[in-house]
Amino acid sequence: MSSANPHAWSEHARAVLARAGRQRGGARERVIELLARQPCALSAVEIEDELRARGEATGRASIYRVLDLLVEHGLAERVTVGQGQARFETVDPTGEHHHHLICERCGRLVAFDDPGLERAIDRVGQRLGMRVERHDVLLRGACERCE
Repeated sequence: MSSANPHAWSEHARAVLARAGRQRGGARERVIELLARQPCALSAVEIEDELRARGEATGRASIYRVLDLLVEHGLAERVTVGQGQARFETVDPTGEHHHHLICERCGRLVAFDDPGLERAIDRVGQRLGMRVERHDVLLRGACERCE
């Protein structure tokens, strides 16, 4: 989920990568700036298309390298949506996050927040003697357009 302040996430990402000894690069900067402003997950193809539309064409292989780097450093997460497809979104350093619903017919991805679900996940962890530190929820079905 993109941070409420896109500038804060992008600066956080740059700082984490700098501490890891990673130098800034053009593709990395473009992908970081784009992801920082997104409300939900994008595929590498969607990132490529958006950058091209902005006049910042970036090769798909470079985009995947940046995404892998961001995931490796805990700055982004991979949302596997099925059939070998993945989308990527920022990880808010505050732990703020959302979940997803995906239409298995058209691929539409919808983000949602649910405090009751968060409490239920915490209760399950307590009941099983585990402290839940992270979780991913992806609900699958058909959207109203595809029913």
